Amino acid sequence: MSLRVAGSIATSALRTNEVGMAVASANVANAGTEGYTRKTAKATASDTAVGFTGVEVAGIGSTVDRYLMTSLVSAQSGLGLSRTVSDYLDRFQERLGATTSASSLGSVIDTLGETLATLATSPESGSAKAAAVDDLTAVAETLRSTAKAVQELRGEADHAVADTVTRINGTLDTLKDLNDRIQTGKALGQDTGDLEDQRNTALKSLAGDIDIRYQTDANGMVRVSTSSGTSLLDSAVHRLSYTPATTVGAGTSFNPITIDGKDVTGSVSSGTLGGLIQVRDKDLPAQQARLDELALTLKDTLNALHNQGTAFPPPNALTGTATVAGTDALNGGGTLRVAVASADGTAVEVLDLHLSAYATVQDAVDAIDAMDSLSAHIDAQGRLVIRANDSANGVALGGDGTAGADGQGFSARFGLNDLLTGSGAADLRVSDAIAQDSGRLATGALSTSATLAAGGSALSAGEGSVAQALKTAFSGAQSFDTAGGLSGRTGTFSQYAGAIIQGAATAASRAATAYEDQDSYASGLESTMASQSGVNVNEETAAISNLQSAYQAAAAVMKAVQEMFDTALNLVR
Repeated sequence: MSLRVAGSIATSALRTNEVGMAVASANVANAGTEGYTRKTAKATASDTAVGFTGVEVAGIGSTVDRYLMTSLVSAQSGLGLSRTVSDYLDRFQERLGATTSASSLGSVIDTLGETLATLATSPESGSAKAAAVDDLTAVAETLRSTAKAVQELRGEADHAVADTVTRINGTLDTLKDLNDRIQTGKALGQDTGDLEDQRNTALKSLAGDIDIRYQTDANGMVRVSTSSGTSLLDSAVHRLSYTPATTVGAGTSFNPITIDGKDVTGSVSSGTLGGLIQVRDKDLPAQQARLDELALTLKDTLNALHNQGTAFPPPNALTGTATVAGTDALNGGGTLRVAVASADGTAVEVLDLHLSAYATVQDAVDAIDAMDSLSAHIDAQGRLVIRANDSANGVALGGDGTAGADGQGFSARFGLNDLLTGSGAADLRVSDAIAQDSGRLATGALSTSATLAAGGSALSAGEGSVAQALKTAFSGAQSFDTAGGLSGRTGTFSQYAGAIIQGAATAASRAATAYEDQDSYASGLESTMASQSGVNVNEETAAISNLQSAYQAAAAVMKAVQEMFDTALNLVR
């Protein structure tokens, strides 16, 4: 071997060891940097062209397993979805209230049931009536506030959708910039390992927000699409667009999430964005549907009973809550008793109407209006109004008269003596007249005596048949339809409220478990990745020590070769 070849081999060894030490030192320096992966100097043999080989650095390589990286990126989507769903469902169950809380839905319903039981024993008691109205108001308020919590959380989720879309677009811009820099670096033969680490971190961040697929082409560019195939990043960024709703209610229709004008809302199935869409459009509306089922069953049951009775003393006027037209078919049956009575319950005038004899609503209204002591008409809002002509008298309805295709009682059909109003949990309220005067609460019924006439006893303060029926409604079973994934069932109002609370707790618990499982899975992948591609400071330190020894050996060879050169030159001289 010539001295020149020996010197060349020693020089290449020095350079290789220098690069190796620099790479190992960089690994140690970046051991705590998020997303940084261990780099290695790839040494290859070099031919000296005279039968001997040296060594040189072919490049700086990364130790990232691309298949493991793909699994890790995918796991971030499931993590983002499960974390988001768990967070919102947990917050809802907290708003709903624990089953043992005095202000929880089940508790206020139980309290109302107890108060109605007291009213049934003392139907003439003004304080018992006031307590019943107060407790019924508390039930309605609890339902309204719970429904409001649902819609507030949906509103928060909707605005979070907009924030997440903005974040996704920012991450795509970052990926586009890294793509450009990596492609340029590779074209110039530069080390792009650190840039690739940054891009992998950005891919994980993107996947945490939206479910994606990605691939790297031969030029080093990463192409990204949604899991359904809509392109997010190729040679250009395909940005998402979304405008949140101004206000959110049970009937709100949300704007679509679009990419290049294409609605992709329904195809986003995972990530934070998928979780937000799920809780906004599915999970929370299911809770609203359950609350509505309770509210409407409560309203329909109590109104049907309350419309069978009358307050004592009777109110001067009854104003319906239903909107009707005079030309509507009456579909009447049975007998309606209309009575005008004085404050002490004495009948002033009594009329029994056989409702099958009247074809339209207006026909029945005209028959009632023909009474001497009262007037009846349909007002400008389409409500039936029956009013005693003398302000000292009141109006009471009774009998078994029905109206409407579903066979409702006459009073209930027009909502003349409704106890509750509203279209669902969000607007359930005690009727204004009763909320303002608890004395309007009906506890008894109009006399059914066949001989009742003017001067007879139409009403009695101690008659408590309706109060007893209201009590029974709370202690007895009601039928509830399937709503929001909660199966149809028979049970008390309190039991159904308990099912709502338990259902919310169960959903939150399942979501929390799903999040814990996904977090454990993602963490396991992260640990495996760190084990394979992370920096072990002890190993890198040992490598540096070994490289230093190799460097010193190569330097010693260089020194020996130099001395031999010098000796040879001296001999020549």
